[in-house]
Amino acid sequence: MATDKMYKLAGITKQPNGEYKVRFGNDNVSRFKVLMREGHTDIRLAEFEQPKSKYDGIRAIQSMDEFQDAIAQSVIADYLDEKAPRATKVATTVATKQAETV
Repeated sequence: MATDKMYKLAGITKQPNGEYKVRFGNDNVSRFKVLMREGHTDIRLAEFEQPKSKYDGIRAIQSMDEFQDAIAQSVIADYLDEKAPRATKVATTVATKQAETV
């Protein structure tokens, strides 16, 4: 991932346009208030004992009871698919056969 930031909260919300999105934060009360003010519904945030990276936070909530419904699992799976660490491609040389003249 592009950032090394750590978060104490991870979860999902339903945006005013009806789409669900993964959310992160460090202060449960203020994050909840901001989301409510912006019109989000179905706000589900989990607080961690120790701060986690975004990827580790989403992996942690993936198995929590409050995120076991189909919508939450779909949003989490989409996020993990999109943000999963990728192996870097290594350049390899390809041998080619030279044509022989007769």
